[in-house]
Order: sequence, then structure tokens, then C-alpha cells
Amino acid sequence: MRVAVFSTKAYDREFLERANAGRHELRFLEPHLNAQTVPLAAGFAAVCVFVNDHLDAGVIETLAKSGTRLITLRCAGYNNVALTAARAHDIVVTRVPAYSPCAVAEHTVGLILALNRKLHRAYNRVREGNFALDGLLGFDLRGRTAGVIGTGKIGTVVAEILSGFRCRVVAFDPVPNEKCRALGVHYVNFDELLFSSDIVTLHCPLTAENRHMIDAAAVARMKPGVMLINTSRGALIDTLAVIEALKSGQIGYLGLDVYEEEEQIFFEDRSSLIIGDDVFSRLLTFPNVIITGHQAFFTQEALENIAATTLDNITKFESGLTLDNRIPG
Repeated sequence: MRVAVFSTKAYDREFLERANAGRHELRFLEPHLNAQTVPLAAGFAAVCVFVNDHLDAGVIETLAKSGTRLITLRCAGYNNVALTAARAHDIVVTRVPAYSPCAVAEHTVGLILALNRKLHRAYNRVREGNFALDGLLGFDLRGRTAGVIGTGKIGTVVAEILSGFRCRVVAFDPVPNEKCRALGVHYVNFDELLFSSDIVTLHCPLTAENRHMIDAAAVARMKPGVMLINTSRGALIDTLAVIEALKSGQIGYLGLDVYEEEEQIFFEDRSSLIIGDDVFSRLLTFPNVIITGHQAFFTQEALENIAATTLDNITKFESGLTLDNRIPG
């Protein structure tokens, strides 16, 4: 099958070619897939896309007219795909639902530890010969309440790790996970989680219903000085509201691996450029904020699993086999 692979980086090509082993004709393209670049997909039966590709109804209509029958995401989230339009044009959509929950979960806990013990500030101080401890005071995780919003595969691993630190873990999810309950996780409603948690960490997909779930009202219900972590999707957080809360001290620590407008910033070397996003630039000025560039997934094991599952999805589609990873339209 001929597959147009959009948003390609060198590591994508390396792992996808290795997993492909010559089964399919892969055309690697650097641009994101969107309304301007969709002509590049003409004549390809499948397109392989990532988190910052935009497949709205117009793009999907164009894909259908040019012969595309499969959209295969090499990620878990699919909020960037107009599923109703895909169904209307008889285009199948698949994803990689669980490439490496441990990768994202471990990065999440890494952010928690770094923010708490101020490792980013300590690193810079020591390099400058400053060994003073003033301003580096942290707290024991043991006995603190950690609130996990979303207890799918990633959230469950986060709960497991934090339980190992002897945190009291509470969770909010419309569908409670029995594995979490077995760990001793206590399910509560959304407001109770916000009110009781010293650490709030987000692990849910982005939907129309939960966009900006962490807004000014939600932040106001949190403990003063709360730690907020987001390694899921940027638009779960109202960034302007969070900035105001950082200024007031209501949020004491912020760790982000995703950002609402990340498409114009992440996955590229912009070190010699001026970042035009004033909101993002403002976030970078706070000493109690750590931002990583959507790298939580980025481990060797995860990339191997992403590539293997993506190619398996393509092969099964071409062969007419059952698609376990098909997204209902």
C-alpha cells in the first residue's frame, strides 16, 4: 500500500522503515497535513499522521476525492481528526492506543520531582558556582495527596508510581479503573479532587466537553500553591487563567509537556528565532514553571511500539483483517 507519512522527523523515518521491512511504499513528508498541504497526499491510499496534523472536514473530503481510504495516526489522541467526515467519506481511521504508557507516566513523575526539588534551578546555579540552598526548599511526596484526572493506561501507571512514593492518590474518571482501585486509589468527583489535591495531573483525551477543564473557576477551587501537571493535551488547560494563578501564587508549580498552541512552536529548533507567541513567552518567565516540548512519549520503546502498531494497522487494513485499533466514527 502507498502511504504518505506527514510530519516526518529523522527518528520517525528510522523506526517506521525498520518496522515496515519493505511491506509498504512509505513516502516521508516533512510538512504537517492541513488544507494547504493535502495535495501532497494525492494518489496515496493511506496517510500516516501525528498530533499536529489537521484533518478537518475539508481536508478529509479532499483526501477521499484523491483516493485515500485509510488515516492511520501514530499516536493515541485523535482530537485533530473530523471523525464524522471520515465516516461520511468511508475513510477508516486507526490509532496507536497504548504505545508506552510508562514513557508518559515516568516523564510526568519526572516533572513532579524536578519542580518539587527545583532541579532546573539547582542545575543552573551549580554551573555558575553558586551552591547556596536558599530558594530550593522542597517537600516530601510521602503523605501528600495526588489527584489523577483520567485513569486510562497512562493515568493508571502514574497512580501506581505515586502510590510507590506513599502519596495518597485520588482520581476522577467517568469510568473508574478496577486496577487503580486495587492500588488503593480513591475515586472522587472533580470538585473534590481539585479541593483536596496537593498535586493535580492530567491524563485524559481532549474532547469538546473537557476543553479548558482547568479554567479560572477550577483553579480557584484548588489548594493555594498547588502543583499542576499536564502531559496530555494542551487545550485541557486555559493558559491565560493559569498564568493569572501563577502570578497570584494560587498555582505554586506548573509542569507542561503540551501547550494549547504548540503546533507553531514544538518539534522544531527555534533557538535562533524570536518566539512570536506572547503567552508562551510569558510562561517561560516564571521560575516555578518547567516546559518540555511534547517529549513525554519519546523513548526507544515507545517509538518501536508506535512504528510496529502503525504498520500492523496498515497491513491489516490492506488485508481486510479485523482492525483492533480502529476509531469509531
